[in-house]
Amino acid sequence: MRVIPAALRTIDRRWLALVILCVGQLMIVLDATVVNVALPEIQSSLGFSQASLAWVVNGYLITFGGLLLLAGRLGDLLGRRRVFLTGVALFTAASLLCGIAPSGALLVAARFVQGIGAATVASMVLALIVTLFPLPRDTAKAMSIYAFVASAGGSIGLLVGGLITQAVSWHWIFFINLPIGAVVLVLGSAFIPRTAGRGLHHGVDALGGVLVTAAPSLAVYAILQAGESGWVSLRTLGLVGAVVALAVAFVVRESTARAPLMPLHVFASRTLVAANLMRALFGVGLFGTFFLGVLYMQHVLGYGSLQTGLAFLPQTVIVAVVSLFVTRRLVQRFGNRTVIVAALGLVAFGLTLFSRASVGGSYVSTILPVTLLIGTGGGLIFAPSATLAMSGVAPGDVGLASGLANVALQFGAASGVAVLAALSSSRSASLVAGGASPLFALTGGYQLGFVVAAGCVVAALVVTAVLLRNVRGAAVAPAPAPRPAVLGAEDLAA
Repeated sequence: MRVIPAALRTIDRRWLALVILCVGQLMIVLDATVVNVALPEIQSSLGFSQASLAWVVNGYLITFGGLLLLAGRLGDLLGRRRVFLTGVALFTAASLLCGIAPSGALLVAARFVQGIGAATVASMVLALIVTLFPLPRDTAKAMSIYAFVASAGGSIGLLVGGLITQAVSWHWIFFINLPIGAVVLVLGSAFIPRTAGRGLHHGVDALGGVLVTAAPSLAVYAILQAGESGWVSLRTLGLVGAVVALAVAFVVRESTARAPLMPLHVFASRTLVAANLMRALFGVGLFGTFFLGVLYMQHVLGYGSLQTGLAFLPQTVIVAVVSLFVTRRLVQRFGNRTVIVAALGLVAFGLTLFSRASVGGSYVSTILPVTLLIGTGGGLIFAPSATLAMSGVAPGDVGLASGLANVALQFGAASGVAVLAALSSSRSASLVAGGASPLFALTGGYQLGFVVAAGCVVAALVVTAVLLRNVRGAAVAPAPAPRPAVLGAEDLAA
């Protein structure tokens, strides 16, 4: 018998479940960026090169993005609460492995495993939210809270990472996940309603899962090594050809499988396609900024880990305020498309300013304006883009749409970090060969990275403006009715 305090018995069960889901989401979002501030410490401690250092970030992002679809399908078949809690347990165990890793290879391997757990958790959060809150008004409130966690978590991760790295060591940025994961497991078992799965007899497309993970993994590897062997070298071109072959094999598999991992009919929706393409391009700018921004602050401006985290604090505050108090009102008045276009414009402008960063840059003139612009834009983007990415899907495809929305963002992030790391490294090496000082060479490499990131965000703006011309708002298809919202006798005995 599970005993629940009397004060909680009359509280709407759904909102308690939302808090638990958001804590789980926050844990995995934090881990996507908390490592960034500690990268120089990790590089020094474990002997990474600048190019290979990107794998500490991308090892996590690749499996995170690559397995979201498979995890979403498993949630539909096995039950979303069960899959969510399994993911939390795996993520927590992998965090322990990351913290005790004695070498770079083992850390990257543990980050791959951590990404698997993160994919399992993230693919279920949106699906559970739209199931728990089928009414539009409640959905909007829940999505606003989720959007705040998803968008602010990245900036919070930089602050937490800086504080822990400077106060203790980089190992503890992983150890902090252990108590959080334990709490989510216990409370999630108590308060997240059970959801019946359709059963494994409906089929799991394991081959599709392998292909959809292998293709982006190989693509990121091709990008990272291109900085060393050349962008048009035979090795790079061969790897690109292999990536294309894997992508084609995935499409063929999904068009012929009895129970496809990603039914191709979902791409008949222009709104879904455009929203996910926009999220992918935006991910390049957002995560690329974190990666290069941290390196610029620490290697060029001489910031410490904590100082770097504090530098991003205004961005966190702006994201929180905008996500919770501004976005929903603007969407109700102007529609999703208009709000997203304006937000992408702010982010692109911020990245353009960052591309003018110099060796003698200061916080007030170089960093602060960028954090304010990107924070405002980020706070405006997440909720409406997630809503559009899941609009119009059938109840049975909610897990798929949730996974696809996260895949787009995570693949954009992984490929963005890889591209910007490779381009900035190549540019810095070229400047050093031309006689530039190390600091000027590093700065020149980062400047190029910010220009490319800004270009990707502008491309996202164009996609939104052109392909979402007739979209003002969108709603998720009605989901099956959830369990009774208020805790009752059956919950106490469960």
